[in-house]
Amino acid sequence: MTAVFQKLLSPTTLRSRLLHSWRFSSTLPLSFSPQFSDTNFSPTTESNLVLLLTSCAKESNFRLRSCLHASIIKSPPLVFLGYSLSHRSANLIYNCLLNMYCKSGELHHAVKLFDDLPLKDTVSWNSLISGFLKRGNLQLGFGYFKSMLSSGICSFDQASLTSMLSACGGIESLEIVKMMHGLAVLSGYDNEVTVENALTTSYFRCQSFDSGMRVFHEMADRNVVSWTAAISGLAQNEFYGESLNLFVEMHGCGMVTPNCLTYLSALSACSGLQALKEGAQIHGLVCKSGIQSDLCIESALMDMYSKCGSVEEAWQIFEYAKVFDEVSVTVILMGLAQNGFEEEAVQLFVKMVKAGSNVDPNMISAVLGVFPFDTTSQGLGVQIHSFVIKKGFASNVFVSNGLINVYSKCGELEQSVKLFNQMPRKNHVSWNSMIAAFARNGDGLKALEFYEEMKLNDVGPTDVTFLSLLHACSHVGLPHKGMEFLECMKKSYGMVPRMEHYACIVDMLGRAGLVKEANDFIKVLPVQPDVLVWQSLLGACSIYGDIETGQYAADRLAQCAPDSPVPFVSMANIYSSKGRWKERAKTIKKMKEFGIAKETGISWIEIEKKIHSFVVADETHARGGDIYGVLIELFGHMRDEGYVVDI
Repeated sequence: MTAVFQKLLSPTTLRSRLLHSWRFSSTLPLSFSPQFSDTNFSPTTESNLVLLLTSCAKESNFRLRSCLHASIIKSPPLVFLGYSLSHRSANLIYNCLLNMYCKSGELHHAVKLFDDLPLKDTVSWNSLISGFLKRGNLQLGFGYFKSMLSSGICSFDQASLTSMLSACGGIESLEIVKMMHGLAVLSGYDNEVTVENALTTSYFRCQSFDSGMRVFHEMADRNVVSWTAAISGLAQNEFYGESLNLFVEMHGCGMVTPNCLTYLSALSACSGLQALKEGAQIHGLVCKSGIQSDLCIESALMDMYSKCGSVEEAWQIFEYAKVFDEVSVTVILMGLAQNGFEEEAVQLFVKMVKAGSNVDPNMISAVLGVFPFDTTSQGLGVQIHSFVIKKGFASNVFVSNGLINVYSKCGELEQSVKLFNQMPRKNHVSWNSMIAAFARNGDGLKALEFYEEMKLNDVGPTDVTFLSLLHACSHVGLPHKGMEFLECMKKSYGMVPRMEHYACIVDMLGRAGLVKEANDFIKVLPVQPDVLVWQSLLGACSIYGDIETGQYAADRLAQCAPDSPVPFVSMANIYSSKGRWKERAKTIKKMKEFGIAKETGISWIEIEKKIHSFVVADETHARGGDIYGVLIELFGHMRDEGYVVDI
């Protein structure tokens, strides 16, 4: 075995393996093709070895890499494969080998090699620093950067700064970015466009928007990366208007041509603003540039059109796409669902599964999030659950959260609890889903218990958590507890309540019979009440027959939603409950004069995997006669038991 290994490491064998690697490497240039032989290998030893080591890193050729390293260890420091090398060439080879270990993620080997290097230059330090940073170890990467500064042997360069800056993200890294900025100014690298671009990107990632824009505006020479960094940084931090304006400025100057990432950022801004006109114009620019078939561009266009309400355009892009991936499918599924086409979204998903298309957890999570409970069956949810288990996605936290919601909305609370208990990892959405599940299914006290358990597990609540808790308090009649949650949300966690929270408080007070208190609560709101709030108050008035407050709420609701039939129908019902038939008739007449029609109520039932829908006085069903026959028989039994019809 030793003899075989020695033969493997011999100069002749290694040269043979080296040439063999070049012959079959698709990454090597034409100048390094198979025509190499021992006679013409020598003059270009340094470049050939660098190329081979680089190829090993790219193609993950671990065996050849180990052989090369072993030969370096075996040979004298300045001799490799039988050739004499200069100090500069030897150091270059060592740095290539170090870079190879860093890129492959074998940092323990890289550190050992780094420690044994006869000469450590800036490239050596940069390779090791970059290796740790790319693996997410900011602490060690920054530690080696400080060691390089304190060594006094070599200095950092612009590659050192850009490596450090590229690893910084989040508010916690802002001080490091500022430190790198200071070093760049002191060393004169602050005028290097690559460093300026990295600073712009890092400041935005650390949410220091003013600093990011200051660096951008102070740049003497901006390239497409500079513009894209600022446009993308603004869009990602929801400064959509500013992002779009900057894109228009870039396009107007005509000196820099946008690239794919620039267009993606601009389309993201249009999606956030729901700016259909501007999005369509960018679509035209994309087509003009010839990159409209790029998968990322197609997904961004579908997302933009969907969020702007133009589902037909989004679907057209999807339908004519030559190739689509999991991202584009997820985008179109979400687009259909967000625009009221939940059933079509599920049908598309089912069609893709039957066609054998590749389905990933994100796609399943998207479908579960928009599951159309009003038009489809629980059976489909069970089938998707089976598919999830078959594909091995059951451990995915997002998929499990979606399944919890599906079962709870179908009334299968026990199955939701079972899924939650089986989850190997839970996030705040998992806990929120369970609290919402208990509240939705009428077990408000259990929802409150789950909240306490959530805190014991060191999971912080979100605004969605409090929304579910308020919903639970509303259904179990605990208005005082609900008000405590509202105060806790603001004072203990610093959250600003949304309109949904205020509407839930109004509903909670109204259900408890505290209609006056609910009305007084609305009057002191820090924001202008919207449809949700007035509808909640009107619903409470319907329960308790409060005509005066009900009329007040109905008038406000009609102002917010002039085409809604709810104010008229609710007031008509309130008048009916009090026997005030003339006022009821006037309300219905007024609704007709305004041309507002009441939406027909629909009920449904699933029998043998087929859904049957019904409306009031429906005579279109194939078995309508049998259904009405059963109803008449039921009414007969009810009258025998003393039931009197309330006309």
